Amino acid sequence: MKSMALLIDTNVVLDWLLGRESFVEYATQIMKCCVSGKVRGYLAAHTILNTFYITRKKFDVKARIEIGLMLCDKFHIIGIYPKTIDAALRTDKLKDLEDALQAQCAIEEGLDFIITRNIKDFKDLKIKALLLEDFLAMAGF
Repeated sequence: MKSMALLIDTNVVLDWLLGRESFVEYATQIMKCCVSGKVRGYLAAHTILNTFYITRKKFDVKARIEIGLMLCDKFHIIGIYPKTIDAALRTDKLKDLEDALQAQCAIEEGLDFIITRNIKDFKDLKIKALLLEDFLAMAGF
């Protein structure tokens, strides 16, 4: 049986890396599911860039490079191409370009779900967004 393919939203990666108190437990569970191969974890390429920049106050450059390399090693990285950007800019479903790019990457790749803590940002799309805890319960993890 083919494992589920999930786009992990940037906020989940940041919750895990930064230990954001209200969110770190579920983020850690999702990341473990991806790293262990229970599910196929995907990241949009810009997640690596955003993570490198946003974590600069907690981690030095060397640590952020190691984090980026680990993410590239353990996750499938989805490229962002001109057609992806074009489609994201043209959508009327999402108001935030970063969210639109995440969604468009997941749609183009044919993934099963977007895993996020902000499902309201991903309504009425060709792909369903799930809260971390809802996915974990549904999948039995």
